[in-house]
Amino acid sequence: MTDHPIPATRPADPRFSSGPCKKYPGFDPARLRSDVLGRSHRAALGKARLQAAIDGTREILGVPETYRIGIVPASDTGAVEMAMWSLLGARPVEMLAWESFGAGWVTDVLKQLRLAARVHAAPYGRLPDLAAVDWDADVVFTWNGTTSGVRLPNGDAIPANRAGLTICDATSAAFAQRLPWDKLDATTFSWQKVLGGEAAHGVLILSPRAVERLESHVPPWPMPKIFRLTKGGKLIDGLFRGETINTPSMLCVEDYLTALDWARRIGGLDGLRERANANLAAVQAYVADNRWLAFLAEAPETRSNTSVCLRFADPAVAEDAGFAKRVASRLEAEGVAHDIGAYRDAPPGLRIWCGATVETADIAALMPWIGWAYATERAA
Repeated sequence: MTDHPIPATRPADPRFSSGPCKKYPGFDPARLRSDVLGRSHRAALGKARLQAAIDGTREILGVPETYRIGIVPASDTGAVEMAMWSLLGARPVEMLAWESFGAGWVTDVLKQLRLAARVHAAPYGRLPDLAAVDWDADVVFTWNGTTSGVRLPNGDAIPANRAGLTICDATSAAFAQRLPWDKLDATTFSWQKVLGGEAAHGVLILSPRAVERLESHVPPWPMPKIFRLTKGGKLIDGLFRGETINTPSMLCVEDYLTALDWARRIGGLDGLRERANANLAAVQAYVADNRWLAFLAEAPETRSNTSVCLRFADPAVAEDAGFAKRVASRLEAEGVAHDIGAYRDAPPGLRIWCGATVETADIAALMPWIGWAYATERAA
């Protein structure tokens, strides 16, 4: 076995998990307001803090004033399911899938809602043919494939005069990529991703067109209480003023509010995007100089700047899931990278979270360690 020199620099923080993600720089739990804890979320104080979270979301993401923003249960998954169960069934449905979460939404629409949806699927690393999509149908898709590292480069394929609704899972895109709100009708995310918030809370953003659908369409299936957005044919407006369906964690809400404050300090959405783009650039620079490593996303313009997925281009190990896991294990054992193995349904490789809460210096320090682990394992 050949010994390979260990890199001289270690990441100051080895947390590169794709969810829950690293806390923002300078995070200190002592800064969280404690007077909210142990109080009812329905009290004036609790509702005010939930409203502040909604207002801060609108401010940082640039959500139009005419759109409704609600905090909902069960993370991004709950928000997506709520949108699909509440909005679908009025028009034909088109499903887009290019990684595991998009494929999961396909399964739910076909097998649970039992809709005869048309599916546009692409293998990991690619987007489906967006020109083949009927945007006069309701279209469900992820903006950024968290498990493939493939994202939509923009909203150009979505017509402004579409007849159908767009239901967009934007969980690893929100706060790192600019979302075209005029092209999105129901948008979901979890603050555990780019802002490094705590898990179990989702956010659902509805356009006026989505609200109109909710108030004019009664789905043909039984609607669980946790998914109900209307009562008597009218939107339950309080859900979008902090009157949540179930009891939220006020500790998680306070954590989110401090993350929003951090986002303001670094320049809002522009500052968040710049940090994520710098992290992606650090990975790109290393990959460009090392041909044994490649992006899973085949087209450069579709490469995610958050969930960056890499594959081993070396033909001898490219399809060897055990090799990729051993590389990730070496990095874990050295304490330089936690939780960077590829998602369980994805091709063998690595997945590095490059969202705004991660420091570019840590990404730059990590990449030579990946080279060390690859060379060491290849020679073993």
